[in-house]
Amino acid sequence: MKPDLLEILRCPVCRGELSLTVRSREGNEVVEGSLRCGACKADYPISDGIPDLLPPDERD
Repeated sequence: MKPDLLEILRCPVCRGELSLTVRSREGNEVVEGSLRCGACKADYPISDGIPDLLPPDERD
């Protein structure tokens, strides 16, 4: 995931702004990490460069 996407991504639950936590990068791409909503505190994992933006109660 490119960090620039934070400018347009919003929490799918409440439309709040997301903050990024990076665990690993490859160049400018975030490979592992998470997104967290500042408003409702929902967490969204980033795995293999892909953010999982399904609401927490709809994930496996």
